[in-house]
Amino acid sequence: MPFRFEPLDLAGAVLVTPRVFPDDRGFFMETYKHSDFAAAGIGEPFVQENVSQSTRGVIRGLHFQTGPHAQGKLVQALAGEIFDVFVDIRPESPAFGQWRGVSLSAESKQMLFVPSWCAHGFCVLSDRAQVGYKVTREYAPDAEGGLIWNDPEVGIEWPVGNPILAPRDEAWPTLAELSRGLGRIREGAKSHA
Repeated sequence: MPFRFEPLDLAGAVLVTPRVFPDDRGFFMETYKHSDFAAAGIGEPFVQENVSQSTRGVIRGLHFQTGPHAQGKLVQALAGEIFDVFVDIRPESPAFGQWRGVSLSAESKQMLFVPSWCAHGFCVLSDRAQVGYKVTREYAPDAEGGLIWNDPEVGIEWPVGNPILAPRDEAWPTLAELSRGLGRIREGAKSHA
């Protein structure tokens, strides 16, 4: 099998390490193979792929989509290094509001599968980073949501002091504010679990 799947201790997230075949020309690796991912419990197909580029100190997130548009994500640093974060936002979950962070880099080539019931974001640790991510649902602007990056109730330990943020990422609600309106997320999480 060209992948090693390491379930993380929160919310169904999985760290994926691909098998890399280096030679004097460079390297080759598979980044996704449906049959292997399905055998590891990640069976929903990916339907859209995105790439972003950011500079050191940028935080993108924490983002999610609600209801039937909730997206599972397979995230990989294509260039540079990021600190990738996910938060369980299912109100009925014993892990509600808990977060985990994983360093992903182009050098390690590891990927992170983030389930659809998580808010997701990352910060850039290198001078520049390109991040690619496959998603299980297409982008739906009306279903977009977010969680404020520095919510003290969640307590994410970001490795940057003064992040660079988009205006919308500075304005997302707190977990307490979100928890009063997460019905559509709960419905989406059940339909995509």
